[in-house]
Amino acid sequence: MERPVTVKRSRIRETLADRSLAELWLLRPENVAWLAGGDVVIDAASDVGAAALGVPAEGDVVRLLAPNNEIDRVRDEELPALEAAGVELEIERYEWHESSLPAAVADRSDAPAGADVPIDGLARVDPSPLRTSLPAAERDRYRTACRAATRAVEAVGADLDSATTEREAAARLRRELARRGFAAPVVLVGGADRAVAQRHFTPTDAPLGEFGHLTVVAERGGHNVAVTRTVAFDLPAWLRDRHRAACRVAATAAAATAAAARSGGTAGEVFDAIRTAYAEVDYPDEWRRHHQGGAIGYESREWTATPDSETPISEPLPYAWNPTVRGAKCEDTVLVADGIEVLTATGEWPTASYEAVGFDASVTFHEPLERDR
Repeated sequence: MERPVTVKRSRIRETLADRSLAELWLLRPENVAWLAGGDVVIDAASDVGAAALGVPAEGDVVRLLAPNNEIDRVRDEELPALEAAGVELEIERYEWHESSLPAAVADRSDAPAGADVPIDGLARVDPSPLRTSLPAAERDRYRTACRAATRAVEAVGADLDSATTEREAAARLRRELARRGFAAPVVLVGGADRAVAQRHFTPTDAPLGEFGHLTVVAERGGHNVAVTRTVAFDLPAWLRDRHRAACRVAATAAAATAAAARSGGTAGEVFDAIRTAYAEVDYPDEWRRHHQGGAIGYESREWTATPDSETPISEPLPYAWNPTVRGAKCEDTVLVADGIEVLTATGEWPTASYEAVGFDASVTFHEPLERDR
């Protein structure tokens, strides 16, 4: 089985050949993490990280470029996949006060070169299509990340009560995820009042009340995991019914994705199945009120499906569909690879099996965890 780095460098070189480029520079943190497995984020608001990687069209080296105050740390701590693959590094540094990372790349690139951010004199290359599909040798690492992130969310959910505020729950989520080595680009907590009113429930000082939704996208080693869990202290009958409806839509989305991967279908075709499922469960307009998710991996969504999307469905690839029915949400990360595997399952949270609409398939998703107030 080929190492993931070997597969990824081959994809880059095919793109370089197609574009008649001599090398590709990766500056965006998600692309560096995709290739090298490490974290080069210093300022989360910046489009570029602390270091750039250059992949030549020929030869076995990868070029590492960083300022003098970052390069030793990045070399020693943030390139685990390159180190494991025995990739030779060509190390180049510049004085932190003399340049920026994009300018340093422009000064040192071998023309004609490309980059994943706008740089004068370099071609713009979007590596996101190269990040799919998931190399076979990387799947176990992704599975491990999914289980670890889910256990963090479930540990927090099992320890909440109705008086816990949304902000308190969010802080616990961030702390538990950080303890397990995750960054948390998305942390949403919605109590009973706000979860009914909002689809993106950014945390406030409101108490959870009858129930609460915990939604995260957690990132470790470049891998993004999406998961939602619902904890209930006085489960309303309407929430149980709407949760089941949302889970049937999610099961349909997963089944439609697997079918489209086999047939060469598109995200738009999956979206058609999602709309049909909403109508079948008697909520025909709910798809209009929130995005439904899409492929996940090295970003919180590699792409988000829309009704007219022509994005091809591929496998093996993780997907995170997140249908909502007012006040209820179903979201797990699934791997589509000759079938459907729910990666965000720990065996430590209540689950139920849901029949897909229009497909001979069922998928097991989380149920609300009922706890005392």
